Amino acid sequence: MSGKIKPNSPLGQLLTSKGVKFVHCAARPGTRVGVPTVAPTGATLGSRRTVGGPCNMSTYTQTEAHFQSVLKQFAEHKACAVLRTPIVGACTPAMNAAVDGGFKLVEFTLTTPGCLDSVAEYASRKDVLTGVGTVMTVDDAKRALDAGAQFIVSPVLIPEVVEWCAANKIVCAPGCQTPSEMVQAWKLGAPIQKLFPGVAGGPAWVRAVSAALPMLRINPTSGVEISTAADYLRAGASSLGFVAPAFPPKLVENKEWDAISKIASEIQAAVKSA
Repeated sequence: MSGKIKPNSPLGQLLTSKGVKFVHCAARPGTRVGVPTVAPTGATLGSRRTVGGPCNMSTYTQTEAHFQSVLKQFAEHKACAVLRTPIVGACTPAMNAAVDGGFKLVEFTLTTPGCLDSVAEYASRKDVLTGVGTVMTVDDAKRALDAGAQFIVSPVLIPEVVEWCAANKIVCAPGCQTPSEMVQAWKLGAPIQKLFPGVAGGPAWVRAVSAALPMLRINPTSGVEISTAADYLRAGASSLGFVAPAFPPKLVENKEWDAISKIASEIQAAVKSA
């Protein structure tokens, strides 16, 4: 049997009476009459598109120009203030103090109370680039972007998060501990590779890895001190993350914002000396 139904056959007439339209499908082997077909779209996996309709792009997708702008700001300013504190109500004033001291790159971690509220406050600021850290899932990344984050940071390498960010032109920096992890992150689409936590060898380790793998943008975070900041940059680090050195827990607890601003200024001076 050919499987074709003739319009003037009894079955064909019955189908016609039910409103079924016949189409010629010889040019599309395997097409079945009466069964809707989906035209090839060339879209990536996970995208949705109606037949003949426009591509339904993610509302989170950024432009290439914005993506490059974020990377340019990392390359220019180099030092990122990373705030992680359990103290309720300290999020915004602590980061304000760091910015007053000269930071242009700021990261609020999701483990900090009021993190996304502070991100939303910073979203309209033009003098700083705001990101969110401790992003563990794609949903975390979406919540961060909904609040106004411009980049995403994770403490470990989570492939699905990196791939989602790469597909949507969002700068992300996953945590990596070895050269192999950094290369994997780079291949997945992460333009910045966060070295976390600090490794034995410090700047010497960064020098060896950056020389062998010059396509990486290594971002040492945790373990970087004011006294070693310039050494890391001279060794090949593209940018640095400052956690406790920028926000000493006691100063945050005691709300000593002027002292935090002073430390921030010292960090900026150390970075510029590289």
